[in-house]
Amino acid sequence: MKSIRRPLLATLAIVLIAVALIAWAGDRWARSRANAAADMAAAQAARTHSALLNSELQKFRLLPLVLIEYPDVSAALEGDTGARAALNRTLELLAARTDAADIYVIGPDGVTVAASNWQKPASFVGQNYGFRPYFRDAMAGGSAELFALGTVSRRPGLYLARRVDRGARHLGVVVVKVEFDSVESAWGRTTGASFVADANGVILVTSLPEWRFHTIGGVDPAVLATARRTLQYGGTAPMPAPIRLTPSAPSAEMSGTRERFRVATEAAPIAGGRLYHIAPLDVPLAAARTQALLMGLGALVVLGGIAVLVFRSGEKQRLQREAREALEREVERRTAELRDANAQLIVESNERAEADRRYREAREELAQASRLGTLGQVTAGVAHEINQPVAAIRTFAESGATLIERGAGETARQNFARIVELADRIGRITAELRGFARKRTRTGGNATVASVLDGVMMLMGERARGGVTIGVPDYVSRLALRGDRVRIEQILVNLLQNALDAIADQPGGEVFVDASALDDIVELSVEDTGPGIDTSIGDTLFTPFTTSKPGGLGLGLAIARDIAREFGGDLRHVPLAGGTRFTLTLPAA
Repeated sequence: MKSIRRPLLATLAIVLIAVALIAWAGDRWARSRANAAADMAAAQAARTHSALLNSELQKFRLLPLVLIEYPDVSAALEGDTGARAALNRTLELLAARTDAADIYVIGPDGVTVAASNWQKPASFVGQNYGFRPYFRDAMAGGSAELFALGTVSRRPGLYLARRVDRGARHLGVVVVKVEFDSVESAWGRTTGASFVADANGVILVTSLPEWRFHTIGGVDPAVLATARRTLQYGGTAPMPAPIRLTPSAPSAEMSGTRERFRVATEAAPIAGGRLYHIAPLDVPLAAARTQALLMGLGALVVLGGIAVLVFRSGEKQRLQREAREALEREVERRTAELRDANAQLIVESNERAEADRRYREAREELAQASRLGTLGQVTAGVAHEINQPVAAIRTFAESGATLIERGAGETARQNFARIVELADRIGRITAELRGFARKRTRTGGNATVASVLDGVMMLMGERARGGVTIGVPDYVSRLALRGDRVRIEQILVNLLQNALDAIADQPGGEVFVDASALDDIVELSVEDTGPGIDTSIGDTLFTPFTTSKPGGLGLGLAIARDIAREFGGDLRHVPLAGGTRFTLTLPAA
């Protein structure tokens, strides 16, 4: 009995040791495999969520850049009540079309002058946001971003602020508020939880709304004091989030539970922010342990018999290999899908950047296109101007040859001198035409009133002499204007063309050009006795594509006013009882 018991005990001991070794190795393997699977899932989710957040912010970051160039913004900031009313409606429509939470314009004193929610009970109009860091930082540095809790709406969001400048003056700030409900909802459909924490460790955007404005680490008391003063996180100090991150390993634990997580981080497109995704470890760990248990049972079966072991071990290994390959193929497929989606997001982002670049180039080309279009209209007049001196040159040349034959050399020299003068005149006309057609850059310069009017009359030719009366005092004509001469000529040619078109069907119609000077401002006016401006387009006269001319594009007046404002001046329509008057004001050099 003892001889049988000893080998049995030894066998049992070996079996127990083997079982213990298998259990220990299986647990280590299961933990390692579960960690790898959870890390991969967390990393993939973090990259996807960061790309989604970045894509969402890209479209909104363009809005302030476009709005600060919108004419009604500067007019509203300068106190134009009509512009403020129009701007309220524009911002309301823009917010609805872009899904922006709020868009509003703040004056230099911190008081809101126009907002997209101007009709709502919680309107921002009249509210003072001078204490908000995004306002102060934008006024000081030109732009700012801040994630904060709305003081009126009580809804969190990212505030994108951009300063409005006109020359050296800081008129105010345009603010676009972005809320991330759709992004957080999309994150919430992924296993685990995602959140973005700022540089202070305070959670801003999260798939778990109850974690918002909680902290994942200690916050500097000075930062808390500033946040409490500016109401960035609301009226209370951030509380610790119910999660503890392990700095030495990408893992985390939930407070009050035994559930464990793996953590992946990505850079967030918010200043100083990081995006965290925590993937639960229990599910992959349970799956890995199940797999380890199966492997352990297989090993125990091996101990039961060599023959059975060989057969079943080979079969099991084959099945496991196929399962592993299938799993790897699935992982590769999902990774490829995510990679393709990420590449598509990059392509779309590049396309948006390219579209923005094309838009800016097209806007710069509009002024040149308008000038070339006007050039086509004045070509007939210029041709007439050239035909007269050409005919005279031919007459003088023919008579000069005859005078030489007759010995009247002095008279012939006088004829040749006149030919030189006429050739110089043709040269001045063609030089003016080339200068007007040449593409100009946004550079400064000076031009006298007289030189501008001479160039305009030369370009307009016979058509202008037939109906344009210039009444400019000598002391005004000698004044120099601040701005490029050709671009100022473009404004006046456009105004004279419109005026001459207005009196074309009016017997006895006239066009008057006059000028005056006050301090350092020169005012040029073009007035006609035509039928006047249609009242239906009076309020939108300087809006692009607004025209009463059949076949007109409606770009001339809009471009003319943009040029005037670029040089520090303005172009205004002055209503008259009969006829039309436009007044161009420009600073003297």
